[in-house]
Amino acid sequence: MADEDLYWNAVAKRDATADGRFVYAVRTTGVYCRPGCPSRLPKRSNVAFFASGEEARNAGFRPCRRCTPDGDSLAQRHADAVSHACRLIETSETSPTLNELAEAVGISPYHFHRHFKSITGLTPKAYAKAHRATSVRRSLSNTSGTVTEAIYDAGYGSNSRFYDAATQILGMTPSVYKNGGDGVEIRFAVAECSLGAILVACSAKGICAIALGDDPDILTRDLQDRFPKAQLVGDDPHFEKWVSQVVGFVEAPGVGLNLPLDIRGTAFQQRVWQALREIPAGQTVSYADVAKRIGEPKAVRAVAQACGANTIAVAIPCHRVVRTDGSLSGYRWGVERKRALLEKEAG
Repeated sequence: MADEDLYWNAVAKRDATADGRFVYAVRTTGVYCRPGCPSRLPKRSNVAFFASGEEARNAGFRPCRRCTPDGDSLAQRHADAVSHACRLIETSETSPTLNELAEAVGISPYHFHRHFKSITGLTPKAYAKAHRATSVRRSLSNTSGTVTEAIYDAGYGSNSRFYDAATQILGMTPSVYKNGGDGVEIRFAVAECSLGAILVACSAKGICAIALGDDPDILTRDLQDRFPKAQLVGDDPHFEKWVSQVVGFVEAPGVGLNLPLDIRGTAFQQRVWQALREIPAGQTVSYADVAKRIGEPKAVRAVAQACGANTIAVAIPCHRVVRTDGSLSGYRWGVERKRALLEKEAG
């Protein structure tokens, strides 16, 4: 009876996360559904629960045509459609239009746009922009190519279109980025917190690095390795205020952190990092949960790699992602720091 009470609560809430655990059948209609079915809620007295669709069919019930309990859930079909659209964006020479993407996956433009943003955290246009930016960064890192070649290889129709957005995409001009940040000013400071040393760095666009460690010198050298030719500027009184905010957030996560971020990564990484930023303080999710949220349920390992590639600690809270069994996995800045952060957030 206790299990049936839990099942009924899931049905009453239309809890899609319970899909696959059981099905419920309605005696008055002869139909069985998945827990997340959007159909009208039946009377509790008319409902029976079964472990599987096969059991429900053996009892004489037929599957609901609306939620198709024996096939992929509606949420999974939306996730598959978004995943397919992402591949189309990534493999097309020029960015497909919203209507072209919607037609390709068989969803109306309005609903496709809504589902795409809900699953990836980005609009289709923003995702295409992020993918092009990733291609530009990759090409610019190849010293054998020119800036112009990198721009056209990434799918930009003209130099002017790219240069209009170059600073926002790269945090600096394309030529400077290609030369390792030559002439770019990056302000930084190292402070102490309960987790050890903490380095905060900022480009013209926003916070580009938050790193934790035991040795301030190592943290500084790591920053220099990322931008070997940039001008690193310390001892900036104005910037010290930002550092204080970050340290305050580490010590008391409930205060929140509202600072501009300069997030640089592949389109996939940005989808993962956006999903991480939506996890409330004090809560944890698994790598599999994150993969489902971005519409890539099979990309659990890639999600873990994206978490490991994050260079902006706490502001992009990869520490809130754990293994499926709840145990702590690797953390760029040490598992013990991950544990300490979660304990602080748990209050």
